[in-house]
Amino acid sequence: MLCVHKGLGYNKKTNMIKVVNLEKEYKTVLNEAVFEIEEKKSRFIAHVKPVASEEEAVSFINELKAKYWDATHNVYAYFIGGNNIVQRYSDDGEPSGTAGLPTLEVIKRMNVQNVVVVVTRYFGGTLLGAAGLIRAYGKSAALGIEKAGIVIKRLCKEVRIIVEYTIFGKLQSFLLSKGYTIKDIIYEQDVELIVFVYVDEIENFSKLVTEVTNARAIVEIGDETYITLDLDGKLIL
Repeated sequence: MLCVHKGLGYNKKTNMIKVVNLEKEYKTVLNEAVFEIEEKKSRFIAHVKPVASEEEAVSFINELKAKYWDATHNVYAYFIGGNNIVQRYSDDGEPSGTAGLPTLEVIKRMNVQNVVVVVTRYFGGTLLGAAGLIRAYGKSAALGIEKAGIVIKRLCKEVRIIVEYTIFGKLQSFLLSKGYTIKDIIYEQDVELIVFVYVDEIENFSKLVTEVTNARAIVEIGDETYITLDLDGKLIL
């Protein structure tokens, strides 16, 4: 993850950590997912969802608390990135440090953010002990996150390039050889390519296109946007 962190604060009463940062790439989950395991007849149901804000995370938690109102515990943890990172968790009645914190630690260990995990437990009649609870909640969270699918979010600029047909093939080959992501190609009087370029590479990218096309390309730099890639770097639309 490429980021700069500034300032760190911890509030013991609310179990909240806030960090101010600027990030250009991070991992998150692609889909909402549910995964259930059983440990000594206790059911652990992990719900995982990608979220863009703390408000969205809290809303999801409240929905599940209402749905599983009869559960023994509804443990949660979430990690929200951006300019003000927020990490928060709750043991929801489990012994301190055996449920919410292990769930948060799994999120951090798997290096994902903008995600909320709620693990609902229905007690099966057998005490698991502190170590057993930590393992069960951690395992549920990890398997839920895996099922949701881990992806990469990369901050890019959308660049529009217009070239003549005679140099299109050369430019396209160059872009692909350098690993640039081509969003779209539009064939009209000239050829228009929409390319995602990593924010740190914009200045150099424009120079390279000018060199490859002998200054015969029109290059327009668009807005910043996060693109979604799988773990092999393939674009997910």
